[in-house]
Amino acid sequence: MMLLYTTWPDAETCEATAAKAVAERLAACVNILGSGRSIYRWDGAVERAVETVAVFKTRAACVERLTRLIVERHPYETPAVAAIDIAPGGSNPAYLAWIGSETA
Repeated sequence: MMLLYTTWPDAETCEATAAKAVAERLAACVNILGSGRSIYRWDGAVERAVETVAVFKTRAACVERLTRLIVERHPYETPAVAAIDIAPGGSNPAYLAWIGSETA
């Protein structure tokens, strides 16, 4: 199982993509964590932005398709999408099984 960490320019764009990902069974669940402040370097300048953070919960077999969906629907030139493995040790096996059963 895996998590995809993403950031979005606004909650509406994030929610629309999250709903599509869940409807298409690419993610079992998406946590939309609300706005956070980002400070980053872009084109040689230090930038600041308020972004919406989201975590997509999925299976490794869905990561490529889910990443493609996110990147295609994302308004940023280079969207932040980072795949994070979920270690089975220390994780709730029933929860991991649920993610597996809700994704295709």
